[in-house]
Amino acid sequence: MALKKNDKFSILLSNISANLKESANFFTEYKLKNVSDLKIFSERMKELETKGDTYVHDVIKELNDAFITPIEREDILALAMSMDDVLDGLEASAALFEMYSITQADEFMLKFVDAIQGSVHEIDKAIALLSNKKLPQIREHAIKIKDFESNCDNILRQSIKHLFTVEKDPIRIIQYKEIYENLEDIADYCQTVANTLESIIMKNA
Repeated sequence: MALKKNDKFSILLSNISANLKESANFFTEYKLKNVSDLKIFSERMKELETKGDTYVHDVIKELNDAFITPIEREDILALAMSMDDVLDGLEASAALFEMYSITQADEFMLKFVDAIQGSVHEIDKAIALLSNKKLPQIREHAIKIKDFESNCDNILRQSIKHLFTVEKDPIRIIQYKEIYENLEDIADYCQTVANTLESIIMKNA
């Protein structure tokens, strides 16, 4: 058994995924030039995160009301919540940029963000396949997400090593290290989505 394209849970999960993709694209492509841009950036991310929370609430409400669900309730909820964790991470990262007045992302931040955007696009493709009942094809997207996460592990090690080598300002070290670790956490959240998708494949394929 799997989700059907017009199933209400399929529609709700697709809404969450589409909003997450829009958020990741905005996060990646928004051009920061000055401190006032940071406020616009973080406020827009907060709007998208709030919208995502509304979609998750809709899923919970439908799960409470549904007598039968196309796949296990726990799996639908886990998928919704794990995608929401990715969006929460992006919003938190945008807030850090504003809080620390960082208008220029360094090479490591850009690598993290590219990997996260790539992961989110794979999540979006996987959710589309789930809606079309093409469960076996989801696995290749789950594998790609895990590859992105593994890459982010390497980026984190490189970024912190570089930071302690070149940066002399202890406050800047604390700020940049927090941002690097936050971005790596987002990659971990993407991997949790991949794990949840693989669990659904095993139970339903």
